Amino acid sequence: MARCKYPTEQQHQRALSDQAAAYIADALMQLALDFENSHYAEIRRHYEAIAPGPDKDPRQLELFPEI
Repeated sequence: MARCKYPTEQQHQRALSDQAAAYIADALMQLALDFENSHYAEIRRHYEAIAPGPDKDPRQLELFPEI
């Protein structure tokens, strides 16, 4: 009988206890939040640069015209 080269999903699930999985998830979330807080300006500029521009429909009224 051939042995599986890679562990199955069930074997992966048994590798961590519930407490360990929750601790790792909390640590990763804190890392992501810390990164986002310290690099917010760069992330915002990136998303603004790739966002599509507004439609130039002449029938559309401007609610907040630039002064």
